[in-house]
Amino acid sequence: MVSNLGGDAMEFKSKLPLLPVRDLVVYPYMIIPLFVGRESSIQAVEEAISKYDRLIFLSSQKDIQTERPTPEEIFNLGTVAVIMRMRKLPDGRIKILVQGLSKARIVNFAEVMNQGFYTVDLEKMEAPKITEDKLIIEAIIRNVREKIERLVSMAQGLSPDLLMILEDIEDPGRMADLIASNLNLKVHESQSVLETINAVDRLRLVDNLLQTQLNVLQAQERLKSQNNKDNLKDSIKSNKDFLHQTLRNQ
Repeated sequence: MVSNLGGDAMEFKSKLPLLPVRDLVVYPYMIIPLFVGRESSIQAVEEAISKYDRLIFLSSQKDIQTERPTPEEIFNLGTVAVIMRMRKLPDGRIKILVQGLSKARIVNFAEVMNQGFYTVDLEKMEAPKITEDKLIIEAIIRNVREKIERLVSMAQGLSPDLLMILEDIEDPGRMADLIASNLNLKVHESQSVLETINAVDRLRLVDNLLQTQLNVLQAQERLKSQNNKDNLKDSIKSNKDFLHQTLRNQ
């Protein structure tokens, strides 16, 4: 069984239509709108709604430029999701609202004849029981919250509301997924978070990614400060040269 955010139990299906997603990794409990334009992907969504209780498997493609990704071009580990709403758009695309439910690994691909999409056989990925010392987990959680606070204070596109939500989350895996879904990560970084099944290890990875972002921002600030100093020196020198030239001409 898998559960949505409301705690409603849903049967895990070991076979689902596959929807490859571009430039995005969807995590369990994440709710996100997706715009679907490829005909094969639209067929996969319609198949999920009509035959699979609105359940679909979301997995990121390795190259966002690929129009028809092959099994080798799709990450094996992704997220079972439920399609909460679907709306057809005037330009032929559809917009769906999905909620991630659980992680699963693809064990087999089967192309649906004459429709261009795949169904996949899945193995549900269960998180191992947390055995880490509670004090260590609490220390990692505090580190992560402090780094998020610093990023929010630096106005890096993170909503202050994220801090309030994090205050109510104690599960290290849920915290890691929530933070990763709000960071501007590259696909391979987001995928690394998804593929780290151990919850505490996943939070450690997110902690490292946060530190990397802070290091980059601090380096940018130092560079900007140095450029401002250099520009000020150049301006002073230019003014001095102009004053000297003016005095010589008088």
